[in-house]
Amino acid sequence: MDRMNGNGRKAVDSDIENVLRGKSVISGSVKGRLVVSREPLSFWGGYDLGTGEIIDRQHHLSGKIVKDCILAVPETKGSSTTTAVLLEAIHRGNAPLAIITLGVDSFLALALVVAEEMYRKSIPLVALNSEEYSALPSGHQIRVEEDGRIIWMQTNR
Repeated sequence: MDRMNGNGRKAVDSDIENVLRGKSVISGSVKGRLVVSREPLSFWGGYDLGTGEIIDRQHHLSGKIVKDCILAVPETKGSSTTTAVLLEAIHRGNAPLAIITLGVDSFLALALVVAEEMYRKSIPLVALNSEEYSALPSGHQIRVEEDGRIIWMQTNR
């Protein structure tokens, strides 16, 4: 059965490309499913570097495995141990594919710079402003581009 628009004509589905222009803190290009947190995350005691699972039982993403996803967190909480946990997760292959933050997170950036130096592998880090961050579509397949653009397709129905 055909869908009809408000004018009694056959509705046509079309794809709309959505683009956010973030700041590329650590450049890289990757595609993956986006998992968005609306609250800060402590990697120390909150992220299992052996599995990529969020293990902070007080966090709303508790139990989610994000190692093969693009993770958006507004910021990290806690101390510089975030750097050590993320560095080791990258070394073991259990880090997210990329991380998107609300503003620049220096602990995450440090971990990624050191990972590149020590292991010759890192992941993209993109910083957004609050309006852009609130537009992130959790659960969607997205692309993170070298220049900080975040792109996803949305079907217009």
